[in-house]
Amino acid sequence: MSQRIALIGNPNTGKTSLFNRLTGSFAHVGNWAGVTIEQKIGQLHGKVGQLIDLPGVYDLDPLSADEAIVSRFLLHEPFDGMINIVDASQLERNLQLTLQLLEMGRPLQIGLNMVDVAESRGMHVHLDKLKTLLQVDVFPITARTGDGCDVLLSSIQMEKRQPFELNYGPETEEAIARIIREVGLSRTDRWIAIQYLAGNRIVVDHLEASSPDIVAIRKNLEATLGRFAHAHITERRRDWAKQIRHQVIENQRMQEVTMTDRIDAVVTHPILGLPIFFGVLYALFHVTFNWIGAPLSDLLDGLLSGPITSGTLWILDALGASSFIQALLVDGVIAGVGGVLVFVPQIFVLFFFISFLEDSGYMARVAIVMDRFMQLVGLNGKSFIPMIIGFGCNVPGIMAARTVEEERERLVTIFISPFMSCSARLPIYAVFAASFFSAHQALVVLSLYMLGIFLALIAAKLFTKALAAEDQTSLFIVEQPPYRVPQGLTLWRSTWQKAKGFVRKAGTFIFGGSVFIWLLAYSGPGGFDVPMNDSFLAMIGGAIATLLIPLGFGTWQAGASLITGFLAKEVVVSTMAIIYAVSESDLSESLLPIFTPLSAYSFMAFVLLYVPCLATVAVIRREVGSAKLTWFTSLYGLGVAYVVSLVIYQVGRLFGFA
Repeated sequence: MSQRIALIGNPNTGKTSLFNRLTGSFAHVGNWAGVTIEQKIGQLHGKVGQLIDLPGVYDLDPLSADEAIVSRFLLHEPFDGMINIVDASQLERNLQLTLQLLEMGRPLQIGLNMVDVAESRGMHVHLDKLKTLLQVDVFPITARTGDGCDVLLSSIQMEKRQPFELNYGPETEEAIARIIREVGLSRTDRWIAIQYLAGNRIVVDHLEASSPDIVAIRKNLEATLGRFAHAHITERRRDWAKQIRHQVIENQRMQEVTMTDRIDAVVTHPILGLPIFFGVLYALFHVTFNWIGAPLSDLLDGLLSGPITSGTLWILDALGASSFIQALLVDGVIAGVGGVLVFVPQIFVLFFFISFLEDSGYMARVAIVMDRFMQLVGLNGKSFIPMIIGFGCNVPGIMAARTVEEERERLVTIFISPFMSCSARLPIYAVFAASFFSAHQALVVLSLYMLGIFLALIAAKLFTKALAAEDQTSLFIVEQPPYRVPQGLTLWRSTWQKAKGFVRKAGTFIFGGSVFIWLLAYSGPGGFDVPMNDSFLAMIGGAIATLLIPLGFGTWQAGASLITGFLAKEVVVSTMAIIYAVSESDLSESLLPIFTPLSAYSFMAFVLLYVPCLATVAVIRREVGSAKLTWFTSLYGLGVAYVVSLVIYQVGRLFGFA
C-alpha cells in the first residue's frame, strides 16, 4: 500500500540530502538555512510511497511563510508517518522540535545525522539511551554519503503510537484538559491544545474560529502563571531537551577551538568580512571569464560557427531548401540559439563555484557579514540570502523571501531582488566585457554585481521608510554550519540543477524567440527579405531609440534588443546575433563601431537594472498577491536604470571617457 512520509527537521540538518538519497531526486542542497522554501514530493525507491520534504523549522509555531507550510501540512493533510532528522552536534536545540512531533502520537522515526561532526567535537551520543528516553527508534545516518539512510525507509512502522506526554505543570495541564473538552478533541489530539497555548498561529486561527471561548482559558492560565503561556511552554521544552542531552551525550574532551571557528574569525570579521566576500567574487569571475569558461566558450563558438553552420548549409543545399528556409535556420536559429549556447561553459563554471561556496558553508557567513549593512537600511541578514540566491536566478531568489518572517521585510526583499545580477545577464556581460574591457573582464563584471547590491540597499532604505516607522526592528538568527568539503556528486547535481534551466531555455523559449525575432528582422512593410534597417524589428527598436541617445546607445539595434530582453535576458544576445547575422566571436567585433567603452558600460548597467524577465514578473505576482505591487516592482527598475545609465554616461563624458 502506498504511503506518505513527511520529512521534518531543523534547517541545515541534511533533510534535502536524505530526500535526494531516498527518492533519487535532485533537489537543491545548500549548507545553509532556507534551502527548502516549499514542500517537495518525491517517489521513494521501490515505489513504496511518497516522501514529502518540508521546509526546515526550529518550531511548529510558524514565523515565516515557508514555516507555515509545515504546520498546515501536519494539521490538514493526510500522511502515514514522519522521519525527523536530528543534528547530533546540536542535539539540545533539535530536540525541542522532536518533542512536538512526539506529542502528536503519529508513527515517527529519528534519523540522527552528523554523528561524525559530534564525535569530532568530543561528543559521544548513547543511541540506546536516547531511544529509550524518546520511546521511538533512532538510527544513525550520514545523509551526505547515504550511510544508514535505507534503514530508515525499511524500518518505519505505520502503527499508531501513544503520544509522548510532557508534564507542563498543574495549571497548564488543567488548561490543556479544558481546551480538549471545549473543542471536543480526543486525548490523542492533546498536541493541538498544547500548540494552541504555545501560540501556533495556524492552530490558533483553526481553533478560535470554531471555539472562541477557549481564548478565556488561555488568558486565565496566563494570569495564573504571571507570564505568557507560550513562554512557559517553551521553557519547559527547553528544560526537557537539556535533561535529555545531559543523559545521552558524553563529553569525551573539553570543547576546543575548531577549524570552523578559526576560519570564521577571519571571514566574518566586521572589517575584513566584506572585502573578503568581494575578493571571492572577483576570483570567481576571473576564473569564469579568463581561465576556464571563456576558452571553453571559444571552442564551442568555433564549432557552431564552423562545422555546424557549414554542415547545415550543405545539407540544406543537398535537399534543395529555399533561401528562406536556409536563412531561417542559419541566420535565425543557429545565430540566435547559438549566440546563447556558446555561454553554457561559462554558466556551468560560474554555477559550479557558486554551488561550492553554498555547500561549503561560506554563503551562510556572507549573510552574517551583510547583516550590519542590511540593518542600516531596515532589513537584516536573512534578507540577503534571497539576494545571494538571485545571483543564480531571480525566480528562486524571490521565492526564498518566504524565509523572511516579517511581512514588511519580505515585501521589501522582493522589491529589491530583481537588482541582483542573475546568470541570464552573464552572456551580455561576456560579449561586452570581451569587446571593450578584455584586460579587466572580471573587474568590470564584479563592479556590476556590486552596483546591483549597492542600489538594492538604497532602494531598501527608501522602501522601509515608506512602509513602516523607523522604530520597527527585527531579529536575525541564522545557523553557522561547520565548513565541509562538498561531495563531487552533490556538487555536480547542484551545478546541473542551476545550469539546466539555462540550457532548457536555449532549446525552447529562446529557440522560439529567435525564430520570431528573425521573422521581424526579415520582414517589413515592403514584404519579405527587406533590408534590415527597413524591417519591423528596426521600426520597433527605433520607437525608443531617441530616448536612449542620452544614455549613449541610441540605436534601433540596442532598442530592439532591450525590448526583446523582457522575455528573457539571454534574448538580448540572441537579438544582436540575428541583427548582425554573426557568431558570438564576430558579434564582439560588430559592436566596436556602435559602442564605446563608456556607452557599453552604460548599456550593461541598464540591462542589470531595467524590467525583470517575464518569469520573474510571474513569480512576483504569485508571491506578493497584488497586481498593483507587481506592476510597481516590475517597472520602477526601468526608471532607476534610466537615471543610473544617464549618470554613468554623462558624468563619464565630462571626465573625458567618451
